[in-house]
Amino acid sequence: MDAGKTAEDLIEDFEFLDDWEDRYRFVIELGRALPPLPEAQRTEENKVQGCTSQVWLVGTRREGPDGPVLEYQGDSDAHIVRGLVAVLLTILSGHSAEDILKTDALAVFRRIGLEGHLTPQRSNGLRSMVERIRADARAALAAA
Repeated sequence: MDAGKTAEDLIEDFEFLDDWEDRYRFVIELGRALPPLPEAQRTEENKVQGCTSQVWLVGTRREGPDGPVLEYQGDSDAHIVRGLVAVLLTILSGHSAEDILKTDALAVFRRIGLEGHLTPQRSNGLRSMVERIRADARAALAAA
């Protein structure tokens, strides 16, 4: 995955795709480009609760000029969910905790036309992933 890609870049990429099947394939491609998560990181602690598929998110925190910055690695045992993880990390990973809390990641998923095509279970899982990152951001700000 391109580490320099922003949410706006992602939205532009999806605007070129005419139908849901093309978007679906693109999400899977993004998931394939996601670096694999080392087996040692696939722990219960890193597992996202509320996802039907297995999803792991591993966050690291560093101090940035505007406060704590959170960077994530993630993975899933399902191709489409792995792609959703890749999209979510493009939107939120590498940003300050404050910016993460200001960003409506689900609105980005709506803009790129994904949210309406997810099963209720996948939508719930996506919300669980977003909430996990937001909780980490709140904790990082509280600790700062």
